[in-house]
Amino acid sequence: MVNVLHLTDVSVIRDGAPILDSVNWSVDDDQRWVILGPNGAGKTTLLQIAAALIHPSSGSAVVLDEPIGRTDLFELRPRIGFASTAMARRVPANEKVLDVVMTAAYSVTGRWTEEYEAIDERRAQRVLGEWKLDTLAGRKFGTLSDGEQKRVQIARSIMTDPEVLLLDEPAASLDLGAREELLQLLGGYASESGSPAIIMVTHHVEEIPRGFTHVLLLSGGRIVSAGPIADALTAEALTETFDLPIELSETDGRFSARAI
Repeated sequence: MVNVLHLTDVSVIRDGAPILDSVNWSVDDDQRWVILGPNGAGKTTLLQIAAALIHPSSGSAVVLDEPIGRTDLFELRPRIGFASTAMARRVPANEKVLDVVMTAAYSVTGRWTEEYEAIDERRAQRVLGEWKLDTLAGRKFGTLSDGEQKRVQIARSIMTDPEVLLLDEPAASLDLGAREELLQLLGGYASESGSPAIIMVTHHVEEIPRGFTHVLLLSGGRIVSAGPIADALTAEALTETFDLPIELSETDGRFSARAI
């Protein structure tokens, strides 16, 4: 068991307001975390620190044994897989799906003059197959559905065998079928022994895939509850997190919640 993320008293202040407030959190390589909370809770900011994209205003953040602020981020970031809507906007609409995935090897989002070896293409083809995208390899990224684009983002983020995988609302805006297909794939990937640590941000307990082990509930920049899902995901903790009486139910490893 190896620690991949350790935050100590981490705060992020913007325009004098705390976005994150004294967060203490640790993630090991065999854990799959879901971050839940309302809009403005600080979820994406927390993920950006884990991705080494921003520095905390105070406190310490150690990612893959590298202290943020005292390490070469250009060497650290390729070890981190990160999929988000913001990242998808940087992908040229006319880029072929195969190249969207393969260019992760050079940490670029558009293929130019860099050269790839046959092993890179084989790896990209294999990852596309694992995420049921192999038939789309020659399609242009901009022609894909939302669900297909999100799966391509995830395939790209794991192309380089990252040591930690970060997913920012991967199921947002998807219809029921696309959401369930994605969650099935994520659940299968999370359950594989060779998969990296995973941290996924979502707004809904219904989007927690099977195979995920831990949950962090965030509200107003502070942690309400964190730990194994069986202990930390409760109706009481959700009620405090969303400031609304919540009823929680679980069926066959999947959750649902509604206001009482």
